Amino acid sequence: MPANLSAIAPALLDWYDANARSLPWRAPPGAPAPDPYRVWLSEVMLQQTQVATVRPYFEKFVARWPDFASLAAAEDAELMAAWAGLGYYARARNLLACARAVARGHGGVLPDTEEGLRALPGLGAYTAAAVAAIAFGRRAVVVDANVERVVARLFALSQPLPAGRPAIRSAADSITPDLRAGDFAQAMMDLGSGICTPRTPRCLLCPLRSQCDGFATGNPEAFPLKAPKREKPQRHGTIFWLEHDGRVLLVRRPAKGLLGGMRALPTGPWADTPPGLAEAPADADWQQMGAVTHGFTHFRLGCMVAAATLPAHISPPEGEWWPIDSLDEAGMPTVFVRAQRLMEGLR
Repeated sequence: MPANLSAIAPALLDWYDANARSLPWRAPPGAPAPDPYRVWLSEVMLQQTQVATVRPYFEKFVARWPDFASLAAAEDAELMAAWAGLGYYARARNLLACARAVARGHGGVLPDTEEGLRALPGLGAYTAAAVAAIAFGRRAVVVDANVERVVARLFALSQPLPAGRPAIRSAADSITPDLRAGDFAQAMMDLGSGICTPRTPRCLLCPLRSQCDGFATGNPEAFPLKAPKREKPQRHGTIFWLEHDGRVLLVRRPAKGLLGGMRALPTGPWADTPPGLAEAPADADWQQMGAVTHGFTHFRLGCMVAAATLPAHISPPEGEWWPIDSLDEAGMPTVFVRAQRLMEGLR
């Protein structure tokens, strides 16, 4: 355990005052808290997603939907299309559900406590703590992946993840100050992002180096310890590219399930073995054009891309016939965009 726990927060906040990242959802160090809507929106977008990826999405969202009322009024399909490419699409569905709950049940104003925030759709322990601290100045223990790494190194915690997470949270609690809780949380995130990085941490620039038990071991990169990763299972599918009169068939995926509610190219089942042309959208002369791959949270997917032109004697299947030259505007998930790019490369 670091020799002087009480020295950690002041040292980190002094560093943050001079080195805080400028981000569109943040207030400067020591300034009044930012708009809770912007804090909440950014925290949902930042779950398992890097700042550089989130920034343009965030700016487009707040320009289009600047508050809970406007977001709550958005159509599901409209929001899912705007989210396309950001990944982890359950977040988008929860985002809309939460906005509607706040607009209808809370007068468009977020609850200002962790308990109240946890009662909203899609707000887990981390997001509720982050919003409570950053938007409302509440003392809350905020532990994301960056904070987890900083704390594990600071205390040289040896229990492997994920079993070690309760100990990490307890250690983070021991150094979280009562005042400037939001700045402290963001300072820990910035430290983990820019200094205490997963590989080759920049320890000589760290304001907590003198307190860091991991640095004292001579091998801070060893922390946090992680259990061996399990190999993700491999699944297979077929993506169908059906053209008709300069357009390609798109469908809306079922509301529930992976990529739910998203506009996409038709696809057959995702199975343990290649499904071939099962569930093809039309009886046509399908040709194999190549393959695309994509990694989901719990499995890897490899899809054959099969293409055909709709025969003149067959009625067009139900769906949206989208102009091929404006397909980038359809808002498809990444795996289907990869199939689109494959076809574009063959044209």
